[in-house]
Amino acid sequence: MEIVAQAAQRFGNAPALVTAGRRWSFADLDGDTARIAAAFEAQGVRRGDVVALVAPNSAALVLALMALVRMGGVAAPVNHRFPASHIDGVLARLHPVMTLDAAKFEAFVADALARRDAAFTGATEMARRVSIIHTSASSGQPKAAMHSFSNHWYSAKGSAENLPFGPGDCWLLSLPLCHVGGYSMLFKCLVGGGALAVPSPDASLAESLARFPVTHLSLVPTQLYRMLRADGGPERLRSLEALLLGGSAVSPALLREAIREHVPLYLTYGSTEMSTQVTTSPGPVTSARGDSGVVLPYRQVKIDTDGEILVKGECLFMGYLDEGGVRTARDAEGWFHTGDMGELSKDGRLTVLGRRDSMFISGGENIHPEEIEKALTSIRGIEQAVVVPAPDAEYGTRPVAWIEVQEQGEPDDSAITAHLKEALGKLKTPVAFHRVREWQTLPGSPKIDRSWYCKPGNL
Repeated sequence: MEIVAQAAQRFGNAPALVTAGRRWSFADLDGDTARIAAAFEAQGVRRGDVVALVAPNSAALVLALMALVRMGGVAAPVNHRFPASHIDGVLARLHPVMTLDAAKFEAFVADALARRDAAFTGATEMARRVSIIHTSASSGQPKAAMHSFSNHWYSAKGSAENLPFGPGDCWLLSLPLCHVGGYSMLFKCLVGGGALAVPSPDASLAESLARFPVTHLSLVPTQLYRMLRADGGPERLRSLEALLLGGSAVSPALLREAIREHVPLYLTYGSTEMSTQVTTSPGPVTSARGDSGVVLPYRQVKIDTDGEILVKGECLFMGYLDEGGVRTARDAEGWFHTGDMGELSKDGRLTVLGRRDSMFISGGENIHPEEIEKALTSIRGIEQAVVVPAPDAEYGTRPVAWIEVQEQGEPDDSAITAHLKEALGKLKTPVAFHRVREWQTLPGSPKIDRSWYCKPGNL
């Protein structure tokens, strides 16, 4: 049976989708997504065809994405916050049979839902293509990752075996649907039977948490940092069943603060290529050891001889979309090389050390910025840090740090330098410290844009 119809049969009138103005049951989802699927078919969309959707998060977008899963179309949600020229380039590479921007999209869905006599042919094959999600590209050009139905299905099942999400639960759609973390919530909802709450685009995270009966939440560290400082934020976070935290490294200071506030925090490591989560804490975090938990079901992880994290399993994507089709990204043994460096403990816990491509050489020594950032945020008064290489005539490059500090108890440069020299040595100690109040983030994402801080004009 097709996935939405199956969810309707299993969960019936349980809440499935919630907005400020309406609640859909799983039975409602079944009817509405069938009508939208029929409308796509009426416009000539066939199984395997790519449909690009350039729109912000909304209930209509959730329904359209589920409708494409039902009918066998390939959904390509595109970040609407990208510059127009960037969007044009993405669309040129996707070759969609249909493109809907925000204005056309709302009208298309409204017209589809107004039809009551629509019929469509469902698609059920596990190996079929269902989505194209672009990597967040903290550095370099975003890649178009092709996922199968099976990838997303097993991703949701493995997540639920570690962190249950079922009828009566509610997960806030706090991440963009054009990112794998946001898109994965559709399958978490349909597989587990919990509801998905969709806030209005202009609502703050704090407002959304106050409006909806949220039990589960996915954040990146910057969002958690802000919530812990919002009025009533810590209290609301404490009331959750689970807060899934990933997307980038978590500073020891932020981790300690969340533990102090008794936030039910689950640390996770994942990637677009692995359909979101790879490892997750087996229970709420109670110490600031900083690992990313254990390997979830349907995934495999190993550390290569040079320290790189390799992954494979049911969740590993089909490959990158190229002009000639889908290009596999697996080695001869089926492993995907993540570009992340890490360690796997004897009890199966993964610690991520940093990106291979963020490493630079100073005076002949390999410098991993994440090591310095971790040392910086262990200093009282420093909340977040980004370390980048700056040109140097003697050493080739030297580390420079951007730091966000507390208003009270800010450490001065000499105290920071003394601490780092003792902890890391002179070569790894940044030669300059720049204070920031607002971080440069990636378009449409709360993740810090590391590449911006590397540009010569910003150093």
